[in-house]
Amino acid sequence: MKRLNLILSLAFLSIGFQSFAQTNKETTVKIVADKNYTFVANTAIPMANNDISRVLSMMPGAQGGSTINLTGSQYDVRVTKDSVVAFLPYYGRSYSAPLDPSEGGIKFTSKDFTYTESKNKKGAYTIQINTKDVKRENYRFTINISTNGYAQLTASSVNKQPIIFNGYLNEPKKKD
Repeated sequence: MKRLNLILSLAFLSIGFQSFAQTNKETTVKIVADKNYTFVANTAIPMANNDISRVLSMMPGAQGGSTINLTGSQYDVRVTKDSVVAFLPYYGRSYSAPLDPSEGGIKFTSKDFTYTESKNKKGAYTIQINTKDVKRENYRFTINISTNGYAQLTASSVNKQPIIFNGYLNEPKKKD
């Protein structure tokens, strides 16, 4: 009886996870092909080092891991054919800091960038975006997108350690 309960519980969990998928396959294919989507960050995973681990362990709700919950904070990256707009936090070692603290994080609008897209056999995408016109430093974003819209973004630059964001893709809002 315990085994049956376990099997049924696992079945309901797997069905539940599928029902919470962010987009269906057709929508994901459409928005990636149109180069018109928003990556919404749910968690941040900074590179592990002793300094970062010490700070993370002192944060409220720390659970001993290196994952930072960003749910509800509205951090995102908007990608269109002619621009990339990033508004993400940064946790990690930066080798040059801005003089103005409000300029921290990964915040920029880029109109000059390269965009490379590839698709694997299972239908997942890998997108590489390299900015060329960000005033303080240029970034390389690598976005891995599953068929149901879940995504992982790795942000790297010359002046900062890489950081990983987990999240999902959204269709852009229609303008009325």
